[in-house]
Amino acid sequence: MKGIPALLKFNEEEFTAQLASAAALRPGIEALAAQLGDGVKNVYFLGAGGSYAEMMPYALLLQTKSTLPGVAAVAQEFMLVPDTAFGEGSVAVFVSATGSTPDVNKAIDWAKAKGAVTVGFTGDADSPFAQALDHVFLSSAHSYDIQLLLLVTGLLQRRGEFADYERFADQLALLPSLLVDVAKQADSKASVFANKHRDVEYLFVVGSGNVWGYAYLYSMCVLEECQWLHTTRVHAAEFFHGSLELIEKDTTTLLFYGEDETRPLMDRVRSFVDLYCDDVTVFDTADYPLEGIDPSFRALLSPLVIGTAASRLSTHLELVRNHRLDVRRYYRVVEY
Repeated sequence: MKGIPALLKFNEEEFTAQLASAAALRPGIEALAAQLGDGVKNVYFLGAGGSYAEMMPYALLLQTKSTLPGVAAVAQEFMLVPDTAFGEGSVAVFVSATGSTPDVNKAIDWAKAKGAVTVGFTGDADSPFAQALDHVFLSSAHSYDIQLLLLVTGLLQRRGEFADYERFADQLALLPSLLVDVAKQADSKASVFANKHRDVEYLFVVGSGNVWGYAYLYSMCVLEECQWLHTTRVHAAEFFHGSLELIEKDTTTLLFYGEDETRPLMDRVRSFVDLYCDDVTVFDTADYPLEGIDPSFRALLSPLVIGTAASRLSTHLELVRNHRLDVRRYYRVVEY
């Protein structure tokens, strides 16, 4: 992507270093997968808000590629109504950017009391989150997809369910520079969207498969929490059941496409909204080259690609709406 000017609020050196720090955790994560071995009965991805949504793709990966049960759940609800299968032999996985989310930290202690092995990814070794875990992996990355991919595919490889693990893990090291290119390619579309919709009052965000978690995260944790925009998030498979009745010619509709087997669900939504709506924007991971990545691995990387592209949208919305992404009225401001 040579010749493209520097991106707004994008430190390329810092961005690549953060992702590289995540990829560098490979030896430790592989050692943990070997240590856990055949003793793993099931894997639970427990979080809150964005940390829950970010782990959805990896529960889905287990559900669709392995006989090892995988479940993503909201931690606070799970503690009140847990699966009967959770306990000895369970691995409970957590992620946290700050390490200070009470709902998540309570769930770690609860999971340990139930006999589960707790594994987590964060950036702060001194946080309550890091201190509570049985196994903690530290990096400067602000997302945890690379680490979660290494953990889950490592477990699959140990079970004989992912023969291409070594090649896949090697190619993950290419992502820091590849995702810089994604950010640069996505920036123009993100800028156009933000400028066109600086005064929008209501948006639809639609996704499916392993990018549904990011669609959920983006609508809740960015558009609502960070920009105070009224947002409907809907899974493409459920769009037919009520949501389509709200589509009008001027309804702002944002479609997040991945590359897994659920693309036909998104195609169905797109065919409908293109017919009845004049304000449709598509971010599709298939539009980004990802040179050096095996075509058979592209679908696994869709959450990383869509997240990188959408991060440019966040930056431009912050600018044109004059609303900083770190401003809150209630979250962590007042008692809840």
